[in-house]
Formats: sequence, structure tokens, C-alpha cells
Amino acid sequence: MIGFTVSDIAKTVGGELRGEGGEGVLGAVRDNRDVRPGLMFCALEGAKNDGHAFIEDAFSRGAPCALAKRAPEGETRPIILVPDVPAAMRRLAEECRRRLRIPVVGITGSSGKTTTKELVAAVLSRRFKTHKTEGNLNNELGVPLTLFGIGPEHGAAVVELGISHFGEMSVLGRMARPDIAVYTMIGRSHLEALGDRDGVLRAKAELLDEMPEGGIVVANGDDARLAKMKSGRRTLLYGLGPGCEVRAEGLVSRGEGGSEFTAVSGKRRIPVRLPAYGRHLVYSALAAAAVGMELGLTDAEIAAGLSDYAPVGRRARIVKTPALTLSADCYNANPDSVEMAIASAGDLPGRFVCILGDMLELGEESEAMHRETGRAALDAGAVLLSTGERAAVMGGRHFGSKRELIEALPEILRPGDKVLVKASHAMQFEEIVKAIEAM
Repeated sequence: MIGFTVSDIAKTVGGELRGEGGEGVLGAVRDNRDVRPGLMFCALEGAKNDGHAFIEDAFSRGAPCALAKRAPEGETRPIILVPDVPAAMRRLAEECRRRLRIPVVGITGSSGKTTTKELVAAVLSRRFKTHKTEGNLNNELGVPLTLFGIGPEHGAAVVELGISHFGEMSVLGRMARPDIAVYTMIGRSHLEALGDRDGVLRAKAELLDEMPEGGIVVANGDDARLAKMKSGRRTLLYGLGPGCEVRAEGLVSRGEGGSEFTAVSGKRRIPVRLPAYGRHLVYSALAAAAVGMELGLTDAEIAAGLSDYAPVGRRARIVKTPALTLSADCYNANPDSVEMAIASAGDLPGRFVCILGDMLELGEESEAMHRETGRAALDAGAVLLSTGERAAVMGGRHFGSKRELIEALPEILRPGDKVLVKASHAMQFEEIVKAIEAM
């Protein structure tokens, strides 16, 4: 946060301040365990825990104040009382953004958001001290926390924007108001709420109305819907196709060793060496290069930033065991991201074993999409194993439970295999990954 005191926050959110209001506030958190001196504690009511029960602990850790619906009995330290804590966080986030004088990059799309966010931040960090979304803080609660973390020391910010329903992007856009909006792809995700890909595009495009005047759109030109999207903004397309202003030429995949290509834009030719695995990284890297070019970075800075990238969390992680190569990608899944993972795993050596599970929120066409994804694995020559109610139609060998699948693995897997493990996060396929690592 830039220039806020406790009293300033109370005035901004229209809250009732109890206690002294002169202390400065540097940021905010929603988990009392993350409180440090200078960080306001936002007491949120969750399904399992009520943040109001942890206000006193937050103060003991150095919180200058708490944002809450009610105060603990007898508490005299500064508390800003509001009827709706998330709504107050959103109002405060809008004011935080209004005070910024640095470029803000927003990242959205059906898949590849986090990878693209990390690569954009890696590139910009070569020139600016860059603040970025941490973890999965990309929704109506996470985006405010991300914006609260931007301080006077930062020269750029990269904010991930994730939605699942119509109207949500407008809310996120009013807070983030990105100067540059990056669109990764329009895929088959959250279809239960958004209907089809055209619905996904409409929901994502709500961001355009919230951008400041002179904003720039950086979009995947190989995605037919994004290539034709009427943004009303200057648009820069990236991809592998000849119609893209920033494109990859001479692409060489080295499997788990990453990939190499030349990023071409007009007369600029930037040799790129990506140290991580996955075909999807090429698109994320091109988006990052395009953002870097727009913000004035040199070719050397862009190339060095891209080479700094490292996978985060459970996304497209390569694990080498003494017997096989494991591609663990258990964070999330939709038909497009699974098919990209299958294609990427095909670049690795060895017999291909594909372990897939349910993909959630696909709407009425869920069964057809699961069949399609199973065919993609079988067409790639994979030994297909699956578990989950929806995955039963994929083909290959289906198991009634994860336990049954795990128990069968010692007889199925062979030395030298390459194994892809991917499903929606709710399937908790990390258990399968751990079992394979322990074999």
C-alpha cells in the first residue's frame, strides 16, 4: 500500500474506526499466521474458520489494525468495522490502484494464466522491482490482497485474474484496471456457468471495459476467438502463426531440457532458451516477450528474464526417479490443457503412460469432452489409466478408485517409462504422484 494510515483506510471503506488511527499500513493479509508488523488483518468468515476468532492473535503478531464485522469484547486496539469485509476490501483495492503510477499487467484466460504471470514477472524483473500475484490469489478476495502488496518500491505489477461466472471479471477489472491485458487462450473451462467458448470469451472480455484509456491488449493470435476479438484497444497478437506480431521461429523442443526458439517482432530477433518443460511455455514466453517490448525492455533483458523461469507449485513439474520420468500436473485440468500436456509429454523419451482423472465444471458436454481427451491420449500411443466417475468413458483401463489404481502401478509401470499424471485439483492426484515417487 502507498500512503495509507489506519484512518485513511477507515475513511476509504466507509467503516467505523474504533481505536487510534494514525499508524501506517503497508499491506494486508487474510490469514493471521501471515501477519507481520505493518500488515492489516482482514477477518473473513469462511466455511471452516471465522477470521474474527483470530483478531487478537493478529494484533499479537504486529497488525496495525483489523478490518472486521465485529470486535472482540474488550478489544481496544484499532479495528475498522464494516458490514461486509470482502466489499470493503474491494473498495480499498480500487483506491490503492488509483494511487499507482506504475504499469500494471493483467493476465487472464482459460489456462496458462499462472505460467504466463510468472514469465511476465520474470521478464519485467530484469528492469523493475516487480510485484506479482502469489499462489492462487486471483479472485475477488485474492486480487485485493495482491494490490495491497504493491508498495512505493515497486516499478511494475503483474496481476492474475481468474473467474468462473459472468460479471466476475468486471469486478476484478475495476480493481486491477490493467494497462496491459494479456489473454492466454479461450478454452473449455467453467462451462457449467459460461455455456460454451463464446460465453467464456464474453466473460473474459468484460475486462476490456475496465482498462484505462490507452490500454493495450496482448492476445494469443493462434486462438481463433482471440485473433478476431474486437477489443477497442491497440492489440498485439503473439503465437506461432504468420499473422502474429510476436512469433516464435525455429522452435526446437528438448523435452525435459526445455526448448529453444527465436522470438521475432519486426526487425527484432531475440534468441530464447526456456529451461522448463512444456509446449505451452512457448506461448507464455511469447506473451512475456511482447509485454517486455511494450514496456521498453532490451532484447538482452527479455532473453535473460525468460531464462530465469522456473515452474511453480504442481504445474507441469518434471520429476526424475531412478526408473522413470514423471510429468506431474495436478493443479487443474480442462480438455485443452490436458491435450496440451499430452502433446508436451510426447516430446519426452520412453513408453508413454497417461494417468488421467475427472475434469470438472464442463457442463452438458462433459461426457463427450472426457471421451475426446481419452482419444487424444490413445492416439498419442499412451497406455491410458484413469479413475473418477467422469473419466470412466475415456477408454483404456479404468479403476474404481485412486487406491486401486495406485496398487496396480507396480505391475504396469516399467523402467524407462514417461508418465503423465493430470486431473482437476479436486481429484487430489498428488496422492498418485507421491506413490510413483515412492516406488
